[in-house]
Amino acid sequence: MDAPLVRDLGRRPLPDVWAKMQAFTAERTAATRDEIWFLEHPPVYTLGMRADRGHLLAPGDIPVVQIDRGGQVTYHGPGQLVTYVLLDLERLGLTPRALVQALENAVVATVAEYGVQAAGRRDAPGVYVDGAKIAAVGLRVKRRCSYHGLAVNVAMDLAPFDGINPCGYAGLPVTDLKTLAGIDSVARFRADFEPRLLATLARGS
Repeated sequence: MDAPLVRDLGRRPLPDVWAKMQAFTAERTAATRDEIWFLEHPPVYTLGMRADRGHLLAPGDIPVVQIDRGGQVTYHGPGQLVTYVLLDLERLGLTPRALVQALENAVVATVAEYGVQAAGRRDAPGVYVDGAKIAAVGLRVKRRCSYHGLAVNVAMDLAPFDGINPCGYAGLPVTDLKTLAGIDSVARFRADFEPRLLATLARGS
């Protein structure tokens, strides 16, 4: 089985990439190679399919887009590495929960190299450092194939998180790698993260 094809999409508006993910998933066959897309988005709030709009506190001028992933509300913006995982879960032998754990574990392993101790949470998917969220996970699985994925705060303006209850949790603190470990390059984090993500997916945890 071929490893996923990795694409660097640069900075792209979320609606455009979302449409491409939907089309890729609708058109793929059993023979389609899996893909992983790395990118950043211009500022945008996203709401999951069944999200409570009451968690939007003060969005201001930042666009709000309701999309077809699970979860509540989150923020995407420059300085955040977004990883979309377009995977055939049946072929990989992964359950959706195992994929969430694989994404979380890859982040945990990467930031450990910077001296940051992080962990996932079963009750609130994502990665946390001393109670502050550094990575959010939100997936859609259709015909046993996944899309959407993971967002890791590397070096970003965290102020827009004050305009929401992050992931539906009032008062949840949010942090980034620049604050925790002086990592101010999305490219550096991506270079460190990619091999760990591929290895974690290959072993299924």
